[in-house]
Amino acid sequence: MSDLRDFMRVRASADGAETVTWWTGDVYAYGLDDGPHHLFGFEGVNVARAVEKDGGWELLTREAAAYLDPASRDPLDTWDNPFTGRLVDVQHVYNDPVNQRLRGFQVPATRMGDTVVLNTDILLAYPSPLKVADYPDNSFSDTYRAMELFQFFAPAAALEGDAPSVPNTLSWCRVSPWLPWMTMGQRPGALVYHCRGAKVGEVPGNLETLFGPLNAPTEWSAPNQTSWTTFVDRRKF
Repeated sequence: MSDLRDFMRVRASADGAETVTWWTGDVYAYGLDDGPHHLFGFEGVNVARAVEKDGGWELLTREAAAYLDPASRDPLDTWDNPFTGRLVDVQHVYNDPVNQRLRGFQVPATRMGDTVVLNTDILLAYPSPLKVADYPDNSFSDTYRAMELFQFFAPAAALEGDAPSVPNTLSWCRVSPWLPWMTMGQRPGALVYHCRGAKVGEVPGNLETLFGPLNAPTEWSAPNQTSWTTFVDRRKF
């Protein structure tokens, strides 16, 4: 096991400095007796600041990511849904904020030679902000269910030192319902995101061009944003 300070050193920086985590990968789909299908490329960043507070940590972040054509890797504006035959507008990810309060637990850690792997398995089930009765084309269920499975690979020697920030590479897998903008309704199936990335020095230029400047929050705010809440907010206007 690894204590929270060590996890913050790997995930962000224990001195409160801003850090950038970048990832790239792909999104697949499967249904009952159907698939799998390679739907999108996916590339994004999370900008984070770790703040020690009240015996634990606040992880203050914003994140942005783009759905890409799987062949050209160019950002998509629209998507011709092969399941429904409908052309839909693509809603890229811009979640501001994505904050967490962490205290009172240790993060599983596995030593593998010169590398330590820290893993966080986030299992989600909560009332969906998109009720099926209100959003029949955009909501699979009144309960949002998903998994976010992270592995952070850190050099053991760096983790055993006292630097506030430790380099990492990462693996991320996500299993989730259809995205609201895909207009899949209650069609059986799910999405699988398979990505890899690393802590990097700055937001890559292509993502900054697409989303504008990205910086980590400096103080706590709530509630968090997701693709589901953003979809609801956009429908209000």
